[in-house]
Amino acid sequence: MENEGRRKFLGVCVAGATAAAAVAAGYPVFRYLAPRSGQGGAAKLVIPAGELKEGDAKFFEFAGSSAVLIKTKSGELVALSAVCTHLGCIVQWVKEKQQFQCPCHGGQFSTDGTVLGGPPPRPLAKIPLTVTEGNITIG
Repeated sequence: MENEGRRKFLGVCVAGATAAAAVAAGYPVFRYLAPRSGQGGAAKLVIPAGELKEGDAKFFEFAGSSAVLIKTKSGELVALSAVCTHLGCIVQWVKEKQQFQCPCHGGQFSTDGTVLGGPPPRPLAKIPLTVTEGNITIG
């Protein structure tokens, strides 16, 4: 009778320790993979056009989420959400290939946000921009 009480108590302790270890290990992974949220970032953003060279990408915070501005090799400017449409990871710019890649599941996007491969179901969301007097206004 006394052994059953001890076994039950030890079982509860082991289950609790296992659950705490799973949360401690899983939370940092979740925070790394999940896009930032909140009210941070501007609703309109002005970037000097000279900051970006052809073929480069500039990541920034826009309306509480990660976004990216690209100047293609043909000189076209494109602003996109940097949040992958598959599971919400932040895409990375691969300058040599002139495309975005999602580090989570290998999704690939072109410079205009079109899905080139992988599991993403939709293209990256476009963000409107205007260019006036040497400044790029996003939003």
